[in-house]
Amino acid sequence: MDPVREQPHSLVSVCVSLGSNLGDRAAHLAAGVAALRATPGISGVELSSVYETDPVGPPPQGLYLNAAARFETSLAADVLLLRLLAIESGQARRRTRERSGPRTLDLDLLLFGDRRIDEPGLVVPHPRLHRRAFVLEPLSEIAGAWLHPVLGETIAELAERVRDPTTVRRLPEQARETGRSNTIVN
Repeated sequence: MDPVREQPHSLVSVCVSLGSNLGDRAAHLAAGVAALRATPGISGVELSSVYETDPVGPPPQGLYLNAAARFETSLAADVLLLRLLAIESGQARRRTRERSGPRTLDLDLLLFGDRRIDEPGLVVPHPRLHRRAFVLEPLSEIAGAWLHPVLGETIAELAERVRDPTTVRRLPEQARETGRSNTIVN
């Protein structure tokens, strides 16, 4: 795979989820956003609000901070995935066999335009996207009208179906603006 391969003359709208429940969660999210913005071939990064969410997976785990990003890219999907993995590694992400274990930074490629991709190591749209309130709630803020390319429903419709304000809680905007520990805006 050529790590700098771009798609010829086309930009694709992309959505990525961000999550962290280890260490300085907000700093890990901020570093992930900064790395996305600094990546050649990525432009116009738009962010959702930050949410605090209950962990999904084996206990004991701390609460997560989750957000979503939407941007344009000229990178091919497989190259973008490699970049996301490199950004995670830069935040000391340790991958284990446990799928839903704790992590410093998790970046998932959710949507790549209206494309369906099913290759070893890369499935888009993300196969569990439609079941994850902690992903859909922030994603619906910045891509609510986006049509899921397989299910044919909007992200807002999918979010409404799984919404649970007891487990996915939007953090106050004033806390984000004052630079407290839950901000990811750089």
